[in-house]
Amino acid sequence: MKFVGAEYLGNNRCAFTVWAPQKKSMTLHFVYPKERKIEMKKDGQGYFNVLLDEVSPSDRYFFAPDGDKIERYPDPGSYYQPEGVTGPSQVIDHTAYHWQDQQWRGIPFNELIFYELHVGLFTSEGTFEAIIPYLDELVAIGINALQLMPVNQFPGSRNWGYDGVYPYAVQHSYGGPEGLKKLVDTCHQKGIAVFLDVVYNHLGPEGNYFDKFGPYTTNAYCTPWGDAINFDKEYSDGVRDFFSNNPVFWFELYHIDGLRFDAIHLMYDHNAVTIWDEIHAKVHMCEQQLGRPLYMVAESDFNSPKVMQVPEVGGLGFHAQWLDDFHHAMYVLLDKKGLQRYEDFGHMEQLAKAFKEGFVHTGEYVKARKRRYGTSAAGLSGDKFIVFTMNHDQAGNRVKGERLSKLIDFERLKVAAAGMLLSPYLPMLFMGEEYAEDVPFFYFIDYSEKELIKAVQKSRREQLAGYGDVGNPPDPQAETTFKACILQWDKRRSGKHASMLEWYKTLIAVRKQYEVLQNYTKNDLTVTVLGQSGIALLRQSKDGLQKLVCLLNLKDVTIEYTFPSLSGSWDKLLDSKDTQWLEKKQKVKQAPARAKAEETIQIPSLCVLLYEQKVDE
Repeated sequence: MKFVGAEYLGNNRCAFTVWAPQKKSMTLHFVYPKERKIEMKKDGQGYFNVLLDEVSPSDRYFFAPDGDKIERYPDPGSYYQPEGVTGPSQVIDHTAYHWQDQQWRGIPFNELIFYELHVGLFTSEGTFEAIIPYLDELVAIGINALQLMPVNQFPGSRNWGYDGVYPYAVQHSYGGPEGLKKLVDTCHQKGIAVFLDVVYNHLGPEGNYFDKFGPYTTNAYCTPWGDAINFDKEYSDGVRDFFSNNPVFWFELYHIDGLRFDAIHLMYDHNAVTIWDEIHAKVHMCEQQLGRPLYMVAESDFNSPKVMQVPEVGGLGFHAQWLDDFHHAMYVLLDKKGLQRYEDFGHMEQLAKAFKEGFVHTGEYVKARKRRYGTSAAGLSGDKFIVFTMNHDQAGNRVKGERLSKLIDFERLKVAAAGMLLSPYLPMLFMGEEYAEDVPFFYFIDYSEKELIKAVQKSRREQLAGYGDVGNPPDPQAETTFKACILQWDKRRSGKHASMLEWYKTLIAVRKQYEVLQNYTKNDLTVTVLGQSGIALLRQSKDGLQKLVCLLNLKDVTIEYTFPSLSGSWDKLLDSKDTQWLEKKQKVKQAPARAKAEETIQIPSLCVLLYEQKVDE
């Protein structure tokens, strides 16, 4: 597929392409290693092109629309911005890297265990290559899919990730194109898939010169970040090509396995053939050419199963979406202060619905939205959803940036982890969660424009006040805000952090060991509410021969559970009250190691129990 930007063809030849349908002329302005200017030729589709000899992969350049002798701008389709968002774009030879993952054929989607990771905060170095030494430890936990927060070029050297400007360029301070390729290549050799977070609903403010080339945005729709991307108004064909080619770019040139699309509900397109139709078609063709599965995951606020349905029946074509309702339903039951943030949750029946159906809000009136909202996803299999106890949004959108480990105690953390990892959905951990990391995760930036910095500081205070948080957040521009969020990896070696790490390892190992926990068919799941304190998940394999019951007590009271009237007995596989899982070593009354059919047992407060059916021969 032909991309915009500078396509290096080898032998010092390079084809430059930029879309500017309303411009009469375009000058390609080289600034390194020597200055020279080349006039480009415009075609009938609004693209300016030129094929040049004597170009090397280290050359840097700008574009000057309409022959502007004063103003010049980076390439909107830049592959690399080594001097930042306002500096020149650099020619990249994507064939120069020698991949070692020729045997990689991906991982079936329903086997994935995700790990969301911010490159700048995962290590003190904050680079792609600095992640590599930790991969073996992630594999030992059971992680087989990295979910990288956005890595496209943003202003400065530190950013939350969602203020990126150049969708095709890899952040220079992270290690640029080669650094990302090394990370992906190494991950594949260790059996880890790599997913990348992409943002197609807005472009960051600083270094954004896209309007100097064409109508990339439109004021016909409004987003929290300003004008929306122009997917369906005048001159939108070039915009649609620019963004619909981007997934293929990552799959082909960086060997990425899947993409997570940020906030798709803030992308507006009323065409008969939508941007999602185009992306789905291009990714499907790319998948056939590469001979490995390529995945697309959505962040969506629609609460609609159409997101995961194929375009042939009117769907958007995603393999899965993040299930926020699951997080909200569980979190509010574990933290009494959660109602301040999620006022429409707080009932055990809602958590049961999240386990059984997916969406909790399926057409009911929702107070926070002041309208009826959502529709049922009961017919979708569990592998259409990704669940989590926290992600970057939940921590980042708090005044103090608290992770779940700072909001609830150790026993509740174990319940939350088990609810996620023993659920009929695909689980995702947020970096550090596996050992109860407690450093904050703030929103942070590194802008250079003073007025923009002030505007961001003000908007963050207002946004967080809207969540009901009290106080002022730390200055997002301050480097100390960023540094306070860097993971303290050594914590995982001792104390409660080591205990939590082993709890996660055990839960993931159990999930992988038992076929029943890999069955996403909802007809094979029975969910029972235990008063106002607990949930019982009765799960069985597709052939019905294997059965497990997971008991979750989310409250500080003892509750009862009566085993179903099935033949045989029930043997305990896991008990969160076992001494090895306790923060403070003490004697605690435990549930019985074996129970008979129809026997009633006591479930201790804030406890996780997992039993396996043993059929008499």
